[in-house]
Amino acid sequence: MPKLTKSVVEHLEVRSKDYILFDASLPGFGCRVMPSGKRFFLIQYRRNGRTRRVALGQFGPTTAEIARQQALRLLGQVKGAGADPAADRDLDRQSTTITDLGKRFLEQHVAVRCKRSTQSEYRRAVELFITPFFKTQRVRGVNSADVADFHSSLSKIPYQANRALGVLRKMMNLAEVWGLRDKHSNPCEDIEKYPEVKRERFLSKGELKALGEALTAYETTGRESLYAVAAFRLLLLTGCRLGEIQTLKWSYVELDAGELRLPDSKTGAKVVHLGASAVTILRGIPRLPDNPHVIAGKKPGSYLTDLQRPWRKIRETAGLDDVRIHDLRHTFASGGVALGEGLPMIGKLLGHTQVQTTARYAHLASDPVKAAATKIADSLAAALHPPSDSGANSNSKADGAIGPTTPPPSASLSRLRAALDLIVEDPGLNGGAPTFRGTRVPVSMIVELLDDGAALADLRQDFPRLTDNMIEAARAYARMLAA
Repeated sequence: MPKLTKSVVEHLEVRSKDYILFDASLPGFGCRVMPSGKRFFLIQYRRNGRTRRVALGQFGPTTAEIARQQALRLLGQVKGAGADPAADRDLDRQSTTITDLGKRFLEQHVAVRCKRSTQSEYRRAVELFITPFFKTQRVRGVNSADVADFHSSLSKIPYQANRALGVLRKMMNLAEVWGLRDKHSNPCEDIEKYPEVKRERFLSKGELKALGEALTAYETTGRESLYAVAAFRLLLLTGCRLGEIQTLKWSYVELDAGELRLPDSKTGAKVVHLGASAVTILRGIPRLPDNPHVIAGKKPGSYLTDLQRPWRKIRETAGLDDVRIHDLRHTFASGGVALGEGLPMIGKLLGHTQVQTTARYAHLASDPVKAAATKIADSLAAALHPPSDSGANSNSKADGAIGPTTPPPSASLSRLRAALDLIVEDPGLNGGAPTFRGTRVPVSMIVELLDDGAALADLRQDFPRLTDNMIEAARAYARMLAA
């Protein structure tokens, strides 16, 4: 048995039947010669009393040296780690394709466990992006490089690329649960999402006036359904999500209590508390005897399914071409902050289950904190540079400033300086609102949660990076606000 080199393989005899010539220096590495003259490299080993063979490639496209390296690696795994490459190959041949996984994912997971709006988004991602890209590729064979190629193929639509990546990640997690992939082998884990910039569009008083005039014009002239106009008013006055108002039923409405009792929403069942103006809007909406929905559609018993078309017309009339329907919800939140409502209260009104979600409005509530910081800074500056008026009493305080002969205790000043050092105002974080150094946690939110009696254990659970020093800094800010 010679060593299988390029020259040796080229000159192997062609016979009437195929045969295998094994390498002299690497047991188990061989070359099969076919009657057609084609030559294929392979490895051969025994597993559980059976002879197993795995093809390494055809001679020509695969050189003898490359085939030898592959054989050395695979045979080493067979002998050293008890691997079975042939079994892995057979399993891969029998494994499910991405197309089949997508169908199972939609039927057994999405249809059963997801809300209707989520079902639509998941189905769109699978059918428009994931399945056309991977097609019949085997689930077990998908690796990080494949996922990276998929993600980059959608680079022109980065938001959709990130959404599709999230759906594929969930599919691969379920593939592990269903035994279609090895545990902890999700190929999506190392893929970095494209940067996303959260939109924060709020309507000013002038824009609200223009919107109100446009709504009234469309309502009085009959150019749009009065139900569509009422829907936009309710979205603005309640802060509800589009689907919550669009599918609202009269059975959920408690006008005397001023509440909407929604059996389901994005965050589960919830109660929406209504202001007097929202109640007035609801009382003015005609109830149809054959339709349980508040925002009645054209078909009997249905709700108005398309609010985007009338919104585009109304916003154009109002000169608000860049305003989305969801921005009405943001405007409701910003209105609450402008009136002095705390972020925890805003979160309750919007139905947020995570306090971090409400943090996007933190920069709107930063003015009181900045005023308190100015007050403290001015006080310290007065101590550093006291008035030079010789007639002034040097032992007294002027206008509340810290006098030079009555400085605060050094320990208190040290704590104050330490607290201030933990707080930064970075324009790239929360719109420049004060945040704790090295985090994205708004100081004002922690202040308000402390004022509401939040337990320290709950705060640390919601904000894992929150330290005792940060909590002390938040309390110092609270004292500044109260000053």
